[in-house]
This record gives sequence, C-alpha cells and structure tokens, in this order.
Amino acid sequence: MTTLEVSDAELFRREHRRLDEILGRLLAAIEQGTLSEARAAAESADSELRRHTAAEEERIYPQLPGRKLVPAEPEGEQERLSRELRLEHVQIREVSGMLARLLVEKEDLDAARHLLPNLLRRWDAHTVREERELFQNVRRET
Repeated sequence: MTTLEVSDAELFRREHRRLDEILGRLLAAIEQGTLSEARAAAESADSELRRHTAAEEERIYPQLPGRKLVPAEPEGEQERLSRELRLEHVQIREVSGMLARLLVEKEDLDAARHLLPNLLRRWDAHTVREERELFQNVRRET
C-alpha cells in the first residue's frame, strides 16, 4: 500500500466533510421537491463522488493488477481492507449514478427520494470505516 501521509489523510478527511455537505444539499433539494435543483445537486454529488473515489484509489490504495476486486491467495489484512474499500467505492458510484439518472433522465423525484437514503447510508458507513481503519495508522503532526 502506498504510504499514507498525514497530509493525505487530512486532505481526504476534509474532502469527506465537504462531500457530506454536498450530499446534504442533495437531500434538501430532493426533500423540497424542486426538480431543477435536485437534478443539479445530484449531478454535482455524482461528479464529486466519482472524482473523490478515483483520487483515493490513485493516491492511497494499492494497485490490484489483473485481479480487480478478486481476493488474492493469500490476502494480507491491508490488501483485504483496500479491496473491500474499493468495492464500497464501486457501490457508492453505482447508487450515485442511479440517483442522478433518476433525476436527469426520468425526472422522478419520488424514486430519487426513496433511493437517496441508500446512498447516504453507504457513504456514511464507508467514510467512517475508511477514517477508522485506513487513516488510523497516520499520526497527526502537532
């Protein structure tokens, strides 16, 4: 695994909080029932989630050549964690993309309202896990 620098851990923690705010704006737009605002918020959230997860995979997750998300035999603890977190990224991107398509292509606020909690739960669980299990080994500079 790429050595995770304090600056990387702090950068991604800050990005997690920024994405929390973006997802909060999406929630508010969907709950207010304004299709144009919900559509714009969904497109922004989807774009930012994709950019963020790609940056994490590039900067802090080890490369998995040829195996993609299939576990290696044997698989070390860090490799398992990285593979599982990558899989969570895939799931988050899929749900985020589905949500954006519901609003942009189908203009279905009701379906988006029902799908959004799935995305929010996945995002919250993922960031908590990533920060506790992946970033925990990084000592904060004082």
